[in-house]
Amino acid sequence: MKRFTLLVFVLPFLVLNASSYAESHQIGSLDEKLKSLIPANEAGCSIGVFENGNALIKDGYGLANVELNVAMSNDNVHRMASVSKQFVAMAVRLLADQGAIKLENGISDYVENLPDYGTKVSINSIIGHTGGMGDYDLISTYGYPEDFKAKEGALNLKAISGHPMRIGNEDYLSVSEFHEVVKKLPLVVEPDTEWRYSNMGYIMLAILVEEVSGLTLREYTDKYVFKPLGMDNTFFADDAVELIKNRAYGYSKDVDGNYVNDMTNLFVVGDGGLHTTINDMQKWDAQFYTPKLGKNPVTFMEEFMLPNSSLPVNPDSGADIFYANGQGISKSENGLLVSHSGGWLGANIMYRRYPDNQFMNLVMCSNTSINATNIADEIDKWYFNK
Repeated sequence: MKRFTLLVFVLPFLVLNASSYAESHQIGSLDEKLKSLIPANEAGCSIGVFENGNALIKDGYGLANVELNVAMSNDNVHRMASVSKQFVAMAVRLLADQGAIKLENGISDYVENLPDYGTKVSINSIIGHTGGMGDYDLISTYGYPEDFKAKEGALNLKAISGHPMRIGNEDYLSVSEFHEVVKKLPLVVEPDTEWRYSNMGYIMLAILVEEVSGLTLREYTDKYVFKPLGMDNTFFADDAVELIKNRAYGYSKDVDGNYVNDMTNLFVVGDGGLHTTINDMQKWDAQFYTPKLGKNPVTFMEEFMLPNSSLPVNPDSGADIFYANGQGISKSENGLLVSHSGGWLGANIMYRRYPDNQFMNLVMCSNTSINATNIADEIDKWYFNK
């Protein structure tokens, strides 16, 4: 396994005068750039830019609610889409740290009523997307081109009207119904033979947490992750009708370029579903440098930063990227880069950390017409060229 050496624990936060930050980093120039990229009168983004634990930028741009003309802020709660995966990986690894599971064991050792896969599918492999599990195309072919050929064993669920199930904001499955569907899905490749991104694998990890701990993923992470870290406004939203204070509502543009509401009715968690704020993500960022979780927090986080497999992410791309517990790890021109993107209905997220600088770049947009990656690129350019 390719290993990365990363100091995640010995550097305390630096406390500098705010005016010195403004002078040395020319924060005003970044603020103006962000305002030019995110119109004040359109659905927008919360953005956090941190160095050594201190906020260089922690603010909202654009609107959190277009109908009510409510401005975005650093307190708005965003749906994090696939950036949620590192929090699921944290929960699973804490279960192992508590002695409740072994990561090298098969998922079938702990989760009931799974099909006979014919081989061991280890928990660690599922975390690293090498478990051979499939994705949403095993459940429904809605949205795929007419010549799309479903994988062998695909369920191709139908809505009550008979058309392929539309997963997201139209047809509906409860959490328990969705879990039963995921438990029926076959493998699509032999485990540990290739890297294949699998949302279904991470839903399976949520099921694992639930069946082993007796708590839902929301309850378990609240008890063992968010409360210990003081992340008071962070949770896995598993209730489609609950009220979420300070929610950033999701929007997209239709074919005519007009904004429409773009909110999901899918409240299955694991592949996504985490809701959080910039303020709470500042506390999550601190966990990587001054860790608190685990029996031995320093060792625990050193292991959390190691790739789950020696198989590279998207090897055909030519990029040397490895997957480590819900995070992509690579070497960039700016040093070690740890990142993950997230995209779902009404959510476009980019989260980057540069551990060599203790630099965090987080763009949380509730507008799918805004490219969060492009904004994150501009922030990187500003910081590393300062």
